[in-house]
Amino acid sequence: MPLREISHPAIDIDLRYATPDNFTGKTIYDHAVAYLHQEALAALVRAAELAAAQGLRLRVLDAYRPAAAQWRLWAALPDPRFVADPRLGSMHTRGVAVDLILCDAHGVPLDMGTAFDEMTEQSFHGSTDIAVIAQRHRGLLLGLMTLAGWTHHPYEWWHYNLPDPTRYPPLGDGAEGSFLMD
Repeated sequence: MPLREISHPAIDIDLRYATPDNFTGKTIYDHAVAYLHQEALAALVRAAELAAAQGLRLRVLDAYRPAAAQWRLWAALPDPRFVADPRLGSMHTRGVAVDLILCDAHGVPLDMGTAFDEMTEQSFHGSTDIAVIAQRHRGLLLGLMTLAGWTHHPYEWWHYNLPDPTRYPPLGDGAEGSFLMD
């Protein structure tokens, strides 16, 4: 099985789709265990170690996403800038994408200018319509993730994926066990 549970001392897990605290306002997953493809997990651990060397932590907000969950998100927001069309497969359904935020050493999220899943132009990676400190935090996260082998999504400061994600096949909904709300 290519999926592995995310576990590392410098990584916190706060899967937003396991709660109603997301853009849909509904719980999408029935548990808060985060999984990634083993190659993505290795890259995330590298990023966490780079962050820890600077006294920072990573907080994972989403990782592997079953296809049924992708359909639910698409139904709530069928905008391909922010939610991949499930007919094409998403980087999350391949297990090679992660949504995350940078935190201080105590796990307090740094100001990133917008909330996670705020589907606005202010969430674009290159937005300068946010506070300078938030721009710096986004740049720091981008640097850490890029050094660890990730690429960024231009419309979502929180989204990173492995390069050339289509070389990884979409994974079936049973790849990680019981995951979805009925």
